[in-house]
Amino acid sequence: MNVDKLRYIVAEGPIGAGKTSLARSLARHLDADALLEAPDENPFLVRFYDDMRRFALPTQLNFLFQRVDQLRGLSQLDMFRRVIVADFLLDKDPLFARLNLSDDEFALYDKVYSHLKPQTPTPDLVIYLQAPVTTLIDRVHKRGVDYERSISEHYLARLADAYSRYFYSYDDAPLLIVNSERLNFVDDAGHLKLLLQHIEGMRGRREFFNLGQP
Repeated sequence: MNVDKLRYIVAEGPIGAGKTSLARSLARHLDADALLEAPDENPFLVRFYDDMRRFALPTQLNFLFQRVDQLRGLSQLDMFRRVIVADFLLDKDPLFARLNLSDDEFALYDKVYSHLKPQTPTPDLVIYLQAPVTTLIDRVHKRGVDYERSISEHYLARLADAYSRYFYSYDDAPLLIVNSERLNFVDDAGHLKLLLQHIEGMRGRREFFNLGQP
């Protein structure tokens, strides 16, 4: 796989896995446009973490509208002129909905999702970051976002499991599954270099990358 020929790359993973940090690092390295989620622009998110059952639906719909708007801004021409690195995969959006919504709420969400989902190019590569739940919760708490302090280890465990099940059967695009436990794409440029080298060496549509023991 030739990294220089990739036009649309997606970094994904549960909260704390490092997807946004990786997306930013890749965008800088490739001189690409970063397409990033904007959780601070979701007015329901703070209330969601205080009362998940009550605010799950408006939080989910707000994120859906945000993601759809971002992706609709990408024309086919733009996709070929500029490299795009995103930290979200729209096809994965229902994962959160199934996790947090009641059956009736999910039925409503699914109708909205089906009507709104735009036709978008398939990513040239999806990088799925995973890490132990203890690592995820530690990272979430360390980054010091006030509304994230109430995220429980139980919720992150359910979320990580949902991601694992989703990507277990994902085959829409080439997939690189990365154990991010020992990776730091912000402070260690060598880690990004190792990841890029592995991408360059990919031969199949599904591969794994693990830095291993220090």
